[in-house]
Amino acid sequence: MDTTQLFSLKGRTALITGGSRGIGRMIAEGFLAQGARVYISARKAAACDQTAKELSAFGHCVSLPADVSTVEGAQGLVDAYAKHEGSLDILVNNAGAAWGAPYAEFPESGWDKVVDLNLKTPFFLTQALTPMLKKAATDHLSKVINIASIDGISVNPQETYSYAASKAGLIQLTRRMALRLAQERIVVSAIAPGAFASDMNKDARDHGDEVKGRIPAGRIGTPEDMAGAAIYLASRAGDYVMGSTLIVDGGVTHAR
Repeated sequence: MDTTQLFSLKGRTALITGGSRGIGRMIAEGFLAQGARVYISARKAAACDQTAKELSAFGHCVSLPADVSTVEGAQGLVDAYAKHEGSLDILVNNAGAAWGAPYAEFPESGWDKVVDLNLKTPFFLTQALTPMLKKAATDHLSKVINIASIDGISVNPQETYSYAASKAGLIQLTRRMALRLAQERIVVSAIAPGAFASDMNKDARDHGDEVKGRIPAGRIGTPEDMAGAAIYLASRAGDYVMGSTLIVDGGVTHAR
C-alpha cells in the first residue's frame, strides 16, 4: 500500500462555481496546493478576475465569469472552459443563493432564484459537462462534488424556506446522480458545511464569537477545514465515497 499520493491532485483539472469568495475560494486554494489546474467561475466578472489573479500565486488559476443560474448561462461556462481544456477531472457545484422572509410573506422570486441556482444548476451543469468528465476518467475516476448545507439535514430557526428545501433536495439529487454516473467512472458526492465565514454566512463572518458558542467544536470552520474535506473527496482518497454527503460542521448537526 502506497498512501503518499492519496490526496494528490497533480495534473488534474478542476472547475469551481462560486469560486471567487467564501467556500468556493477555500476549495480553489486547497486544490491549487495539491497541484490541480483550477478554473473558477462567478457571476461578478471583476471579483472573479481578482480572485483568480490572487490565487495564481499558488498555481494555475483561471477566471471564467458566468451566470450559471440559467441553463443557457451554464452552457456558456462549459463553452468557455472548453477553450482551455479538453477534459475535466473535478467539478465543484458551489454557486448558491439564500433568501430569508417570514412564511406569510415569502415571495415567489425568493423561491425561484434560490431553487434554480442551488438545485437546478448543479444538475444541468453536470449534465453538460459529463462528456468532458468521462473523457478525463481514464486511469483515475472523475469527481463531482455538490456543496449542500447542514440546513438541508436539520432545521434552524431562520425562515429560509427555499434554501433549506433546495439543499435537502441537492443531497437527494447527489444520491440519485451518483448511482447513474458511477457507470461512467464519475463519482458524485457532497459536502454539507456548517458555519464558515463568508458573504452568505454573515453571522459566522461578523459575529464569530457568538456563533462559536453554539458549536460543539468551539469555533467556526477554517479554510483548511473546507479545503481538507474537498481534497479528500476529489482525490484518490475519496474514490469509494459515492452518493454520500460529508458533514463538516464542528458537531452542530448532532447538537440541534
